Amino acid sequence: MRVAHVTKVEGTDVRTGATAIVPNEDIWNQRVAAATFDLNGNGEMTGAHWVDQAGFLEVPIVLTDTLDVGRADDGVVSWMIAHHPQIGRSDDVPLPLVAECDDQGLNDIQGRYVHAEDVVAVLEAAKSGDFARGNVGAGTGMLAFAFAGGIGSASRVLPKTLGGYTVGVLLNANIGSQPRADLRIDGVPVGRSLTHELLPIRRRAAAAAMPLRGRAADGSIIIVVATDAPLDHARLRDIAKRATIGLARTGATSRVSSGDLFLAFSTTHRYPRDGGIAGPQVETDEDRIDALYEATADVVEEALDDALFSAHTVVGRNGTTAFSLPYERVRPLLRR
Repeated sequence: MRVAHVTKVEGTDVRTGATAIVPNEDIWNQRVAAATFDLNGNGEMTGAHWVDQAGFLEVPIVLTDTLDVGRADDGVVSWMIAHHPQIGRSDDVPLPLVAECDDQGLNDIQGRYVHAEDVVAVLEAAKSGDFARGNVGAGTGMLAFAFAGGIGSASRVLPKTLGGYTVGVLLNANIGSQPRADLRIDGVPVGRSLTHELLPIRRRAAAAAMPLRGRAADGSIIIVVATDAPLDHARLRDIAKRATIGLARTGATSRVSSGDLFLAFSTTHRYPRDGGIAGPQVETDEDRIDALYEATADVVEEALDDALFSAHTVVGRNGTTAFSLPYERVRPLLRR
C-alpha cells in the first residue's frame, strides 16, 4: 500500500488538500476485494455502488473536501489513463472512488483549490512507509471534538495463532461539532476536563455572517480499513461495520447532517482483470475473524486519537482558530 498528501495552505483562507491511498502497484489490473458501509449518508463516496455490486476495488482512493470531489474524480481518471492508455478505447472505464468531508469552517471551500493536476501529482507521489498525519492533505481544515482534527492512522498485528494478519486504518476526522465533553480516550472522559478550554475562536462578525449549521456544523468522518487477511466482499462489509464500534468508543455519535462513510478492503484477496481469483484461500475460521473484528474496533479508536494528537493549532478562514489537543494535559488524566 502507498499513501501521499497534497496540502493547500495559502494566505489566510485556504486550508484544504487531498490524500491518496493506492492499495497496490496496479490496482486496475489487480483488483482487491472490498466493501463499503454507510453509518450516516449525508456525505459522498463516489464509486461506492460499484464497489458493493462488483465486490472489489479497481481504483485508488482519494479523500478531499466536499466541493472538490468532481475535480478529484477528474484527476483520478487522468492518472488512470496515463498509466493505462487503453482505458476508454479498448478497455473498460474506471469509476473513481473519492470521499469528502466539509472543511468550510477553516477553509474557503467555495474557492475549490484542489485541482485535477493536484490529484494526479499526489497519486504519483504515493509511497509505502510512514506518512504525515493530523491536519495535512484532506485533513488540513478538519475539526474533531472542537479540536484541530484530520488524518489519523493505527494498526494491529494479530498473533500467529490467529493468522498473524495486519489490520490498518486511515481516517479523516471532521466530527467538529461533537460536544467536547463527549471525547473519550482509552475510556477516560478527558473531554469533560477540557469542556470550556481551548475552544475554537471565531471572530464575532464572521460568526454572525456565517453561522455553522447542517453539514458544516455536524461534520463527518471517512474511515478506510485495510487488511492482508484474505476476505471476500461479504466479510469485508462486516469489517467495515465494526468501524462504528471504534468510533463509538471515542464518544462520537453519528449526527443527522454527518457523512460517516466507511470502506474496507483486502490486499491479498484479488480479482485479476484477466479473470479468476488470486491469493490465499478465503479466511473462514471464526476465531480469526472475531479477532479481525476486535482489531478493527481497536485501530479505528486509536486512529482518531492519532488524528487529534498529530494535529497542530491552525488559523484559517476569517481568522478562525482551532487548537490542537495538548498531550501534556491528557497524559495525567489517563494516568489517574
